[in-house]
Amino acid sequence: MLRWITQTIAVTALSLRMIPQRLGSSLVAIVGIAGVVIVFVAVLSIGEGFRAAMTVAGSPSRALVMRSGADSEMVSGISGAEADVIRQAPGVLRDNNVPVVSAGLYVLVDLNKRSTRTAANVPLRGIEPAALAVHDEVKIVEGRMFRFGTNEAIVGRAAGRQFAGVDLGSSFKSGELTLTIVGVFTADGSVAETEIWADTRLLQGVYRRGNSYQSIVARLDSPASFDTFKNWLTTNPQLNVQVRRESEYYAAQSTTMTSLIRGVGYAIAALMGIGAIFGALLTMYTAVASRTREIATLRALGFNTTSVLVSVLTESMALAVFGGLIGGVVAYLGFNGYQTSTMNFQTFSQVAFAFAVTPALLFQGLTYALVMGLVGGLLPAIRAARLPISSALREL
Repeated sequence: MLRWITQTIAVTALSLRMIPQRLGSSLVAIVGIAGVVIVFVAVLSIGEGFRAAMTVAGSPSRALVMRSGADSEMVSGISGAEADVIRQAPGVLRDNNVPVVSAGLYVLVDLNKRSTRTAANVPLRGIEPAALAVHDEVKIVEGRMFRFGTNEAIVGRAAGRQFAGVDLGSSFKSGELTLTIVGVFTADGSVAETEIWADTRLLQGVYRRGNSYQSIVARLDSPASFDTFKNWLTTNPQLNVQVRRESEYYAAQSTTMTSLIRGVGYAIAALMGIGAIFGALLTMYTAVASRTREIATLRALGFNTTSVLVSVLTESMALAVFGGLIGGVVAYLGFNGYQTSTMNFQTFSQVAFAFAVTPALLFQGLTYALVMGLVGGLLPAIRAARLPISSALREL
């Protein structure tokens, strides 16, 4: 066993030292694998960024109330009388005996994307004065909070970057509604930063909603109060509502898009990976062909065929590691944090988010590179191990 290990180390070290002498063919494999890793990580980082924007928006200490059977705020409806009952539910945080609850409307307005000038559905959310206490992560970073009872609004920073007409101090018109942007807010990079916030009462009047809402967000006195809050509402004969943790609601909202992006990413990577494997195959066959007499000499001197096989596979894996690392670095530098927006198919509204090249994605990319190196080097390694010594020594 010790002899085999010694032989394997010696032959493998020799193979690795020979890589610079085959730099041209080696670069073919490295560049091919790096390209696959770049595309693989970049595409999946879209899904990770979208998922992060959605899940960060939710908090386990907040509960979202919608009409029973509604799968999104767009198709929900809650009357003013029902909203008053919901405010009295046990488990709601109270500030000076006032429930920290915000009832809101969720409508879409047409704005143009800055990059393409194409129309996009941007969420316009009606909020109540308690909204900033409910969403304590929201901070006004430019301008000021709008005044309730006026045609003022604040815009999320991501929406301000992605869409035209919502700069600080500007006004935009949508149907009968005209809003002036007086502030810009952040929300820890969540989906809320894609929204425009205005007075719920204003939107009720403009969109002729009467005394009705689409959702109610309540801040709980603790995450453990959720079951008490939910059970009280869902068993109340005055109400026909469903209650979900806000974090669970947004996580479910991200599922469709994230799954779609991951499916596309894996499919593209699989197709490109086939090409990279052929590149690795050609590279390693070239390496074996150029070392035919050397390999035969080593075997004639008593080196084990398994040691030769391991050395060729190790060389292929080393090239794959180089390609994977280069691809990961390029993907991180080129795509991490890149701002874009896409459609949320649950609400048909735009969601602005940043690509997220996470350590987990980089690890997946490197693992995929190693798989390509292993598959690409396997057949050449077997050929090297099976070379007839007598005929190989006669080859030029």
